[in-house]
Amino acid sequence: MKKTIYKKIHIIGSVGSGKTTLAKEISSLLGIPYYELDNVVWIRNKSGDIRRTEQEREEYLNSILQSDNWIIEGIHNEDWVSNCFQSADLIIFLDTNYLVRTYRIIKRFLKQKLRIEKANYKPTLDIFFKMFKWNRHFEEVGKVNFFNKYVVHKDKIKVINNAKCIKKYFN
Repeated sequence: MKKTIYKKIHIIGSVGSGKTTLAKEISSLLGIPYYELDNVVWIRNKSGDIRRTEQEREEYLNSILQSDNWIIEGIHNEDWVSNCFQSADLIIFLDTNYLVRTYRIIKRFLKQKLRIEKANYKPTLDIFFKMFKWNRHFEEVGKVNFFNKYVVHKDKIKVINNAKCIKKYFN
């Protein structure tokens, strides 16, 4: 049996689903750089994040997509990321349990406030509560939209409920 080599991987899931952790693990295992879509949307700055213009965002994303290999992770499934799904060899949809994600959001916020975990953003109460909103929206709307919109890529989508399941694809 021929082993499939994935060079372009897109990981999608809700807040707290484990996207970044999985992207880092696969990146380390395969030696492929990973990118967070949030950092494509935002220019990270110590004095505060600045949203990229649509053109800047598109140019930055296209520069990543033109690379020979990449892992892209994020919650986004809007039209501006459709080329990511089209270009990917593998799309991992992290369908982590809603309550597990909720727990992780709380745990992450506490760790960030205690400076145990680094954040790409300032961990404010406003962001904390927005994460619950985004988590609920993804569960009720984002998940359905993704599968309706990207059904054309069903042959390369792997739905994963936990990180243990994905390791079999890379071992």
